[in-house]
Amino acid sequence: MHVETISTAALGDRGYLVHDGETALVIDPQRDFDRVEDLATRLGVRITHVAETHVHNDYVTGGLALAHRHHATYLVAAAEDVSFDRHPVHPGDTLSVGSMTVTAVATPGHTEHHLAYLVEHDGRRAVFSGGNLLFGSVGRTDLVAPDRTTDLTHAQYRSARALADHAGDDATLHPTHGFGSFCSSGPAVVTDGSTIAEQRRSNHVLTDDDEQHFVRDLIANLTTYPSYYSHMAPLNRLGPGAPDLSLPEPLRPAELRVRIADGQWVVDLRSRVAFAAGHLAGTVSVEYGQSFTTYLGWTLPWGEPVTLVGSEEDVRAAIRDLSRIGVDRPAAAIGDPADGLAPDHPVVAYRRATWSDLPHADRPVVLDVRRTDEHADRHVTGSVNIPLHDLIARLDEVPPGEVWVHCASGYRAGIAASLLHRAGRDVVHLDGDWTQATHAGVATSP
Repeated sequence: MHVETISTAALGDRGYLVHDGETALVIDPQRDFDRVEDLATRLGVRITHVAETHVHNDYVTGGLALAHRHHATYLVAAAEDVSFDRHPVHPGDTLSVGSMTVTAVATPGHTEHHLAYLVEHDGRRAVFSGGNLLFGSVGRTDLVAPDRTTDLTHAQYRSARALADHAGDDATLHPTHGFGSFCSSGPAVVTDGSTIAEQRRSNHVLTDDDEQHFVRDLIANLTTYPSYYSHMAPLNRLGPGAPDLSLPEPLRPAELRVRIADGQWVVDLRSRVAFAAGHLAGTVSVEYGQSFTTYLGWTLPWGEPVTLVGSEEDVRAAIRDLSRIGVDRPAAAIGDPADGLAPDHPVVAYRRATWSDLPHADRPVVLDVRRTDEHADRHVTGSVNIPLHDLIARLDEVPPGEVWVHCASGYRAGIAASLLHRAGRDVVHLDGDWTQATHAGVATSP
C-alpha cells in the first residue's frame, strides 16, 4: 500500500491517493482535481474509487466530478442528504479496492454522519480520519448548528477514541484537516505524518480521560471561522461540477474603469507594499499568497462579482484557489494596475508605517482588525477592535480622523487599509509584526 498526499496549504487541508501499484482510492479531493489525475498518471495507477469522509464545510469538493471522469465508484455516507447518485456507505461496510481492503468507521463529531476509512494491505493499516482524529487534536464541532455543538463534541470525543482502538497503534494516521484549516480545533499541529501510537501520547482527545473536561475545554477554545463556510456544505450536497480554470479574456481598460466606477469588487493581487505605493482608486488589496483565498472569501460579500487585477501568473493561481471555495470565473485585467492598465483613471496611494512610527503623544485612532479572541488576549491600549471580516459592514463604527490599522503580521491590515481608503478615509497601514509593538514602546493591555 502506498499513500500519496495532495496538500492544499492555502486552506490547510490534505487529500490522499492510496494505491496498491495498480488500483487507486482517492480520499477527500479538492475541487481542482487535475492535481490528482496528474499524480495518478505519473504513478501509472487507475482511479476506481473516490471517497468522502464527510460533506465538507471549508471547501468545494472535486469528488463527484473526479468520479464521473474516471467512471469510479463514489463513496459517500448513506445517511447524508445529497442530490446526486453515489455509492451509499454505512458504518462497518467493507469493500475491495484492488488488493486493498477498505472499511468505513462511524466517527460522528465534526459532522453528524462523518466516516473514517481504514485501509489494510499486506499487513499495513492506514487510517483516513477526515475531520475526526487530527495530529494533536480533533476537528471542530460547531459547524453543523449551534444547538448541536455540545452533543457533537461528546460524539467527537467518543468516536476518536473508538477509532484509535479499532485501528490499532501501528496504523498510520492521515487526517484531512489540521494544517492551518479553520476546521481544526485545539492544539492541532502540522507534521508530515503520525501513527495512532504517537497520538496516544500527544493528542488531548486520547490523553484526557475526563470526557466532560475535554468537552468544556474544546468548546471554550473554539474561535470564529470564515463566513464562506456556510455556503460550502450546500454546494457539496448539490454535487459540484469540474471547475473552469482557464484564463478569461482580459478586460479592456474601459471595462475595468466601468467596474470600478460601479463599485464592484476589483481586487489587486500585488504585494501590499506595491498597492500602498500606488493603485487604481476604488480597488481593494488582497495580496496573492497562502492566505489569499481565506481572507478574500471571508471579507468580501458572498456572491458579488469579483474582478482580479495582476500578473498573468497571479491571476491564474488566484482563479484556481478561488474555485476551491466556489468563486468561479472571476473577470480579470492582466498587467500592472499602477502603470497604464486603465489610462485616465486616478492612481492613489497611502502611507505605510512600522510600530516605531506610531506617535505616543496625540495618538491617532488605532484600529485592530484581528479576531476578537486575538484582541482580548493582548492589544494596543485604547485601540478599536473591528475584525477584518466584519469591517465592510461596520465601516461607520471606525472613529473619525486618521486611522492607523494593524493586525498580527500586516497582511489583514493591508486588506483593511485598502477598504478604508476606498471608503474615503485617511489611513496609515501599520505593516509590522504584532510582537514588535512592545519593543517599540507601544503600551499594550491584556
